[in-house]
Amino acid sequence: MPKPQRSGKSAKKSAKTLLKADSVSVGYGSTLASAVCPPINVSMSSGQGLAVVGANGTGKSTFLRAAAGLLAVLGGKIDVLGAPVDERARRFRAEVAVVLDEDSYLPALTVREHLLLTARGHGVREVSNLVTEQIEAFGLGDRQNALPTALSSGQRRRLLLAAAFVRPRTLLVLDEPEQRLDSGMRDRLAERLAAEREAGGGVVMATHDPVLVRDVATKVLLLTEDAVRVVAPEDGAAAIEAL
Repeated sequence: MPKPQRSGKSAKKSAKTLLKADSVSVGYGSTLASAVCPPINVSMSSGQGLAVVGANGTGKSTFLRAAAGLLAVLGGKIDVLGAPVDERARRFRAEVAVVLDEDSYLPALTVREHLLLTARGHGVREVSNLVTEQIEAFGLGDRQNALPTALSSGQRRRLLLAAAFVRPRTLLVLDEPEQRLDSGMRDRLAERLAAEREAGGGVVMATHDPVLVRDVATKVLLLTEDAVRVVAPEDGAAAIEAL
């Protein structure tokens, strides 16, 4: 599969900041009064995993949409890859793979065609074997010639995740990637995301899954209506279990 960009022999010495939120307020209104949580201050570097956790309605998905350049912040600033977030920027499109909590696919293309187009559109060569590998990894082998509309909701989720893995990326932004996956697929996804981080990439994910937090995250952004804290993965997993 395409490997996340590596930073050389010593990831610790040359780690680059992939995401930095500085006093960021997010919400769907037009003023700070509509912010869904207090201002967010957090950063993560290559080789790290950031889990965003909290109860429903505390701003997890909203923050991820802002980090993906799909929603303007109400205040503060988000930098991705060392520059203000801009989904239109060539580098952002080339290095940031995003899977949000919504089905987004080309309805006229089969599963395999969708993945081939995604890989080729991001400049990947020798795509056939790569696509076959991801189809098998996400359990879509017997559905690769099906249209997305003929898939179950869980299969469509796996298609979107596979699309993130057939393209080059430095940063993965995932909104509840565990959604609609069975326990076995969740465990395999956790292994793959941990490997992504260990290879020098970065993973930002909103999640309700304590296993993903423990296996993938190196830090946790814990959101509540009244407070925002950066905590250790075990504390973040415990917060999920307490909800």
